[in-house]
This record gives sequence, C-alpha cells and structure tokens, in this order.
Amino acid sequence: MKNLFNQIIKFGIVGFFCFFIDFGITTGLTNQLGVHYLISKFLGFVVSAIVNYILSIKFVFTRKKQMDKKKEFSVFLVLSAIGLVINEIVMYICIDGIYKNSNSLQSLLTESVVVYLSTILATGVVMVYNFISRKLFLERK
Repeated sequence: MKNLFNQIIKFGIVGFFCFFIDFGITTGLTNQLGVHYLISKFLGFVVSAIVNYILSIKFVFTRKKQMDKKKEFSVFLVLSAIGLVINEIVMYICIDGIYKNSNSLQSLLTESVVVYLSTILATGVVMVYNFISRKLFLERK
C-alpha cells in the first residue's frame, strides 16, 4: 500500500508539471492568440502527453519487461488518444454545452475564465483515467 501511495504522489508531481504545460499552451493559444479552444486543447494535450510519457516511464511506473518500447509507446498513444477524447468532451460540455447556453454564467464569467476553469476540470478527470489505465496496461505486475 505504501508503494501505491508513493506511486500516486510521483504521478501527481509529474501530472502537475504536465498540467502547466497543457494549461499554458491551451489558454495561451486560446486567450492570447484567438485559436479555437478545441484546437488549443488538442495541441496542449499532445505536448503534455509526450512529456508525461517520458517522465512517467522514467519516474512513476515500472516498465513491463516483456513489452518492447515501440509497443509500449503505441499502447501509451492509444490510452492518451482516449484521454484526449475525454478531455475534448469535458471542454466542449463546459464551454459550448453549459457556458454558451447560460446567460447567467455569461454575465458572471468571461469566456477566458471559463476556458481556464474547463481546462482544470478536464485535466482532473483525465488524470484519474490516465493513472488507472496506465497502471493496468503499462506497468509490470
């Protein structure tokens, strides 16, 4: 149980670092350069996923010895693609589904703030998915 706790802490540290990469790219492209939030989120997610893979394999998870690196990275990419879909769905629901259909929210919050908050929520949801899926599919038992 102590090993799992330590692993969760390491995963959290890596995730926190990668969150800032994703958050910076997503909000910077959207709020500063006017790129559509779904495109910004895609780019932020891809860059942070690559960094996350490198750091997770190096510091968090024990590699499956029988899995070669190409297969491991392929599995990681599939799991990340699913995470990206979840990420985009959460962003879409928050912004187009809720915010843009709520006059009261629009009077309280700017769209920039909603992009910030949606990015944080989407990251939290996907972080849980990432830990569970990577533990199941990429870690040595």
